[in-house]
Amino acid sequence: MTTFVLFDLEFTSWPGALEGDWQEPGQLREIVQIGALRLDDRYAVVEEYETLVRPVTNPRLSPYFTELTGIQQEKVDREGVAPARALSDLLGFCQDQSVLSYGNDMVVLGENVGWARARGEELQHSWLAARFLNVRPWLNHVAPTTATANVGRLWRVLGLPRPGSGQEHSALFDCHSLAAALRHLRSTGATLPDGFL
Repeated sequence: MTTFVLFDLEFTSWPGALEGDWQEPGQLREIVQIGALRLDDRYAVVEEYETLVRPVTNPRLSPYFTELTGIQQEKVDREGVAPARALSDLLGFCQDQSVLSYGNDMVVLGENVGWARARGEELQHSWLAARFLNVRPWLNHVAPTTATANVGRLWRVLGLPRPGSGQEHSALFDCHSLAAALRHLRSTGATLPDGFL
């Protein structure tokens, strides 16, 4: 059975960070939550991965981030894992797969891999053992109404049923939103370009 992975990240943020491209002193895009889905060739979910991650440089979540994502400091403190463990687990989940994101989350993932290595932390799986691709340009081209939508709103913009529980800006919910969009587009005859899978 052919499979591929969708993934999404929630990472530290502050008011104006997106607009300023996280250039203010101390503003690093540290991963706080990872969501991933393994889909089969019919785009049905066959496996899920989700974890919270404890940021290192900015261990206290900003009120802005908490309001945006609903992720509470206490939950990260209690359930969050070390970055090297979370990154290793995700890279293991993605190994030998095409890994699609709606946007350049692979850049943020790469930053976090680099910081973990710079701290001397060992990762269990290689970044190079997966093929990371940004599906957003293709998706926006075949469904122009999605051009201004974030990943967690794709289902709504396309008029689809809500893809389960959760909320926008929750990594796993956002993955389900992307999966719903891909299934819908497939049902209309759109197929992912060659090389994506």
